[in-house]
Amino acid sequence: MSRRFQTIALTGKDRDPRVRDSLLILARHLATAGVRVVLDPAIRMEFADVPVEALAEAELGRAADLVIAVGGDGTMLYASRLVAGHDVPLLGINRGRLGFLADVTPGEMLRRLDEVLGGDYEEDHRLMLEASIDGNGTDQHEAPRHRALALNDVVLQKRSSVRMLDFENWIDGVYVNTHGGDGLVIATPTGSTAYALSGGGPIVHPSLEALSLVPICPHTLSDRPIVVRADARIEIRVLERHESQAEVACDGVLLGELGAGDRLLVQAARERVVLIHPRGHDYFRLLRSKLHWGRGRQGRFDGSADG
Repeated sequence: MSRRFQTIALTGKDRDPRVRDSLLILARHLATAGVRVVLDPAIRMEFADVPVEALAEAELGRAADLVIAVGGDGTMLYASRLVAGHDVPLLGINRGRLGFLADVTPGEMLRRLDEVLGGDYEEDHRLMLEASIDGNGTDQHEAPRHRALALNDVVLQKRSSVRMLDFENWIDGVYVNTHGGDGLVIATPTGSTAYALSGGGPIVHPSLEALSLVPICPHTLSDRPIVVRADARIEIRVLERHESQAEVACDGVLLGELGAGDRLLVQAARERVVLIHPRGHDYFRLLRSKLHWGRGRQGRFDGSADG
């Protein structure tokens, strides 16, 4: 059963003139269609005679029936935090580079938007991660110091140091390994084509309920990525090492520092993100396009389905 989109929120980095142009075109088109248009408060541009309302970030998820993010995947990750927990779908207009999440091109956006308004679209429910940093583990009931959600990944990484990190990882309370290196990426299937991919991690289809653990520049060649079920509870403990410092980021946003004895806990979140795709969305065609798969010697796709 299709949804009714009576209030639509727009978000995007309006410092980019291409994003600004698309935001204005979208707002005018939606207003003409009788849709209430609300804006992310970070948008400061003028909309001339187009009726729009600016709302606080915390209000967008409650007020909107749909959020349209104009930009790249970074904008989509930001928008995912706006809608998390509100069952508000997210549509991406790609004004960035790769665009694994924002898959509607500017040239087709009005046609695709009209299809969405008419109920002709596909929904894609994506897994999110919940990450928290606890103290040294002496009090299991102590509230975590920091907590955040991530659609792509939770990353343990070095902080202002040339020294590598030493850390242990545990899954469901069972010790797995002690690592030495620059850190670890814990990725959802959505995030498997982001930072985790550059670390040699596998591409995981978004429909799978699985998480990837990908070491960053591991000290030993035997330290390889592993894939675990989505309901696994992952724990990371940083070990004492002279002059090494660690921090945790969720979708590129700093969560906090992780000191020796602290615990990073990562698990699937209750919240999901609902992506809206045009009818006929093909994940494998997206991979071929973005990763330049299936090209012959003359640079043409060998797959006849891609023209």
